[in-house]
Amino acid sequence: MPYIAVTEDLNLFYKDWGSGNPAVFLHSWSLSSAMWQYEMARLADREVRCVAYDRRGHGRSDQPWGGYDFDTLADDLAAVLDQLDLREVTLVGHSTGTAEIVRYLARHGSERIARIALVSSALPYMTKTLDNPLGSEPDSFDALRAMWSVDVPAWIRAVSEPFFGVGLPGVTISTALIDWTVADADAVSTNAMLGLSHSVTETDHRDDLRAIDVPTLVIHGADDPFNPVDLCGRLTAELIPGSELKIYENASHGLHLTHMDQLGNDLLEFIEQ
Repeated sequence: MPYIAVTEDLNLFYKDWGSGNPAVFLHSWSLSSAMWQYEMARLADREVRCVAYDRRGHGRSDQPWGGYDFDTLADDLAAVLDQLDLREVTLVGHSTGTAEIVRYLARHGSERIARIALVSSALPYMTKTLDNPLGSEPDSFDALRAMWSVDVPAWIRAVSEPFFGVGLPGVTISTALIDWTVADADAVSTNAMLGLSHSVTETDHRDDLRAIDVPTLVIHGADDPFNPVDLCGRLTAELIPGSELKIYENASHGLHLTHMDQLGNDLLEFIEQ
């Protein structure tokens, strides 16, 4: 299986499908690069080289104790792009993956990057403060982490249907796909989940967003209960100069599966601009 050696102690599993201008996919918190395989297969069939890797602590990559801050994760992404020598890249991130993209641009610049797509954004800042009134109280995140520290699988199963918006008008997803996603989450290091959760909820990306200098597409579900559209999707788009915002009606957080045709078409159109 293909791995990229970031350091002597860290190997990242990756997949590299198709040929053409490259798109690199960054996955969500608590999942792996497998979440993107349906979009990747479609785009690879349309002459887009699709690359995705498992973040440290996730999927088939190594599980180091530390390094779950966005500076380190951005450097991991830089190692992938450098070692594969990818240029004119479209970066596509889901949820936590969107924050990795934004921090990569802040630390490494846009020399290799043609454009970015931010799906179900975990940006710009998840915690409630005086100047971020739509955020959540810090205590609510602490309560979740206390639960995860003793029983992650119970929580994963409890939120699996809301994650995909089961019950929303027009939303259909098989029980098998939900179970497959739950199994993907079950394989993730609990230590990685907890460490990354602190980074996701405590990092303020607003200045990084204002500095983005590449074409940006923001895609968000109108009914996302995890990263609400007003807190995340709209504010992300407002902060990025010249960005385009697309809101999917009757879509929750996991729109990569429930709205895969719409998302695949939007990504292909964006890449081909």
